[in-house]
Amino acid sequence: MPRAIRSHYAGALCFVISLALTSPTVGAEIWKAESGEHSVSVNGALKFSSLVSYGPDDPVLYPDRWTGAGLARGRLMLTSRHGDWANAEIAYEQRARLVSEGAGTGTGGGILPSEATAPFRITQLDSEVFACDEEFSYRHELDRAMVALHADWGEVTIGRQAIGLGRGALFGAVDVFAPFTPLEVDREWRRGVDGIRVERRLSATSSVELLGVFGDSWDGSALLGRARGYAGNIDAEVIVGKRAKDAMYAGTMSAAVGDAEAHLELALFRTSEAQPDDGLLGDKHLVTKAVVGSSYTFDVGNGLTVLGEYHYSGFGVKDIEDAMDRLVDPTFQERFLRGDTQILGRHAHAVQMTYPVSDAWSASLLLLQSTADGSGVATPSLVADVRENATLVVSAFIPWGEEPDAGQLESEYGGSAATLFAQLSLYY
Repeated sequence: MPRAIRSHYAGALCFVISLALTSPTVGAEIWKAESGEHSVSVNGALKFSSLVSYGPDDPVLYPDRWTGAGLARGRLMLTSRHGDWANAEIAYEQRARLVSEGAGTGTGGGILPSEATAPFRITQLDSEVFACDEEFSYRHELDRAMVALHADWGEVTIGRQAIGLGRGALFGAVDVFAPFTPLEVDREWRRGVDGIRVERRLSATSSVELLGVFGDSWDGSALLGRARGYAGNIDAEVIVGKRAKDAMYAGTMSAAVGDAEAHLELALFRTSEAQPDDGLLGDKHLVTKAVVGSSYTFDVGNGLTVLGEYHYSGFGVKDIEDAMDRLVDPTFQERFLRGDTQILGRHAHAVQMTYPVSDAWSASLLLLQSTADGSGVATPSLVADVRENATLVVSAFIPWGEEPDAGQLESEYGGSAATLFAQLSLYY
């Protein structure tokens, strides 16, 4: 293994030891009223992630074919409960990212959590503590700060919170607030956005909700109305409003079909800017996104769960060979970093198989492929509960497809690097 990567891991190990010694190591209820109705508790988590990658033979995109990256995250969570009528939550996070010399800050992109500015925040409350060239950065962030009020008629949630919409497991057509990427390994904490949610229950099976999610301007904010409900084995929702500069109209549905589950998402966006590629019905201001998927658990051993999804993203690049030119366009770059595209191209499908080997071990295999050019990534993973409060994840990312040439992509996933990933999570 090259010296740059060996030195990267030596530095990462020193940092991990330092963070483990200085981060919170005890989770406890720190106050409780005599009545038992009010309490304050604190808990923490540490995550140590590391990867080694071997890129395609393209000196423009990969000056160093061997690269390495490490990410350490320490998270402190404070929760207060006040009977059945209110609860509050604060989450403060410190994170340090170390990459091998010459790898650049993009190392681990799509696998490690994004370092891009979080969308839909009035103020980031995310700042750099220390940095050293492009190899090391140390940041801290207030990721949650919310109060939830519970009434007989519904709920009100105010502050920085996680908001996820839709039914998709790997892709999302209506998940418009800090969505995960399909290959992102750590999906435990969605980045918080600043918002107000007011939900009113109409009956035991239906409700309406107003979501106001705010950025540093009206053009960077969202206002959505949502109605949802279920009947028998079918549940559905309708979403209407504005997201940033786009008008948004969407609907989702999921249902039990025999012993299987099926889900559908469909969204229509009217954009302020004309799209470079085709729009819906020839209108370059109309963009559609869709997700169709299903899951089923086969009676094999301990139970083999298979999930399949297809995703169409009208925000994606129609011809993948134009992708690098499009990524330097500020408007497209903003949408890409915000998660509007989720995939770089327009069509993708995925199959994920999960099998619990034992109470402590589980195995999975994700096959993600571009429907347009056939390139893809296979991701086998093992998850082990090594202790009651410790989990180890080991994954490999094995791409296939036509490799890039002189800095230009020839296929959607053929330009990805083969990667070995490991993560240790500790909870206190």
